[in-house]
Amino acid sequence: MTFCAHQGRTISYRLLGQQNQPLLVLAHPLGMTQGIWDDMLPELLGRFRVLTWDLPGHGASSAWPADSSAIEAEDLALEALSLTELAGAERFHFAGTSIGGVIGQQLLSRHADKLLSATLTNTGPVIGTADGWQQRSAMVMDKGLEAMAVDIVPRWFGPLACQQQPALIDGWRVQLGRTDRRSYALLCEMLGRCDFSEAFKGKALPSIKVIAGTVDVATPPSSLEALSSALGVAAPLVWENVGHVPAVECPARLVEVLARQLS
Repeated sequence: MTFCAHQGRTISYRLLGQQNQPLLVLAHPLGMTQGIWDDMLPELLGRFRVLTWDLPGHGASSAWPADSSAIEAEDLALEALSLTELAGAERFHFAGTSIGGVIGQQLLSRHADKLLSATLTNTGPVIGTADGWQQRSAMVMDKGLEAMAVDIVPRWFGPLACQQQPALIDGWRVQLGRTDRRSYALLCEMLGRCDFSEAFKGKALPSIKVIAGTVDVATPPSSLEALSSALGVAAPLVWENVGHVPAVECPARLVEVLARQLS
């Protein structure tokens, strides 16, 4: 794990692999950390140089500055671009899940020339509703994430993953409870403002893959179908018995998809 200064705060990131390999940037979901990619790293590092990072107030990254009242998708895209500059890469492959997929959509809409490919999982051009995200933001600030983790974390994973990994939910409840509540709340509000439904019209886009899980309650397959339509790409891959976080639930399958982006 390495740290860098960016816009008055510290970002925790990892840059792994050989410098002559193509760079793959991975963006994690809301409430989680860059640790979601760990089971994929042994296979990925044979093909890519891999860059992961923790979002504001998540993992070991510092909280969003107290004097800034909002986080925008472009702020997170610029974090990613700042890290790729540190890696010395002019262009890169990208994969993101949930809010990580929102970062990918922002990159595609404003910085597509930087991307060699994009793999977007368990996300959408619109996720939930503005009112719903505003309510969650208020509840987080009132109750704290440790209390709310009891209800939030079980929505992340399908029954099969929970059966195969009995401590999965308890482990991520602990991690979510350690997340900075204000940063999380601001990211909720950001998601309530994001709408990429018309963002890609007339854009020259790289190769894009879209992936859904049949038991994802947060971003169901219909959300990924809407994203495929907005992007003008093939229908999503829909994986049976997979919930919201394929990097944790079926890492080998996701590695296969990412490896195909090199062909």
